Amino acid sequence: MNLDFSKIVPSIPFILSGIGVTLEYMLLSAVLGLLWGVVLALFKISNNKYLNGFAVVYTSIFRGTPLIVMLALIHYAVPQLTGYSIQPLQSGVITFALNSAAYISETIRGGIISVDKGQREAALALGIPYKKMMWDIILPQAVKNILPAMVNESIALLKDTALISTIGALDLLRRGNLVAAEKYIYFEPLLFVAAIYYGMVMILTFGARVLERRLRRSD
Repeated sequence: MNLDFSKIVPSIPFILSGIGVTLEYMLLSAVLGLLWGVVLALFKISNNKYLNGFAVVYTSIFRGTPLIVMLALIHYAVPQLTGYSIQPLQSGVITFALNSAAYISETIRGGIISVDKGQREAALALGIPYKKMMWDIILPQAVKNILPAMVNESIALLKDTALISTIGALDLLRRGNLVAAEKYIYFEPLLFVAAIYYGMVMILTFGARVLERRLRRSD
């Protein structure tokens, strides 16, 4: 084995600068995906058959289609139809947010269902408006129940952002591949990139555990 990590030392700052790009895609997608996921979850528990049907079909489409295909459709096919040139940040965030929302909506729906029905009935009996009941009573309790699943979705989203390298975004993976092509070595730069991803996932996991312990103490 002819391995020499010293060859990539001069390129480490270039690779590390991709962390900001990766986190930008991940955080924007997570926020938008969460907001849209909450809306979809409310649609799914709604008595309105049209809203319910829309949410079910939407989830089926995004859960049944490879993420990289959706990314390619939005980045390459949408400009063909609209004539509007879309930037990698826009297409990446839109794709990840729409896809993540499909999974988040199912998680939130399960969390809402897991809350004791008696609390919902009591709130309605006291005359609390449905919207206020959901935001102030039901959803806060549902969050505690679904936190582990939401952490898993966040981790999956962080790793999925590596797909943006396929549309030219200078994220961690793209920068690692550029260094590999420049140095004519692949193991060292790609292993370094993998280690960075692993470190970010561990930080996210640790933060989630701390938050989960605090939520349990607040019960």
